[in-house]
Amino acid sequence: MSLLDNKKVVVIGDRDGVPGPAIEECLKSTSAEVVFSSTECFV
Repeated sequence: MSLLDNKKVVVIGDRDGVPGPAIEECLKSTSAEVVFSSTECFV
């Protein structure tokens, strides 16, 4: 059982760090549902 089992997740990635789609790809191995994914620039 995972901490993210049957949870809804909001993914906010960083343009100069880890982008949102990369985090979303990692979450595919869990049963978490990604409801929003974005990559932002925090300057």
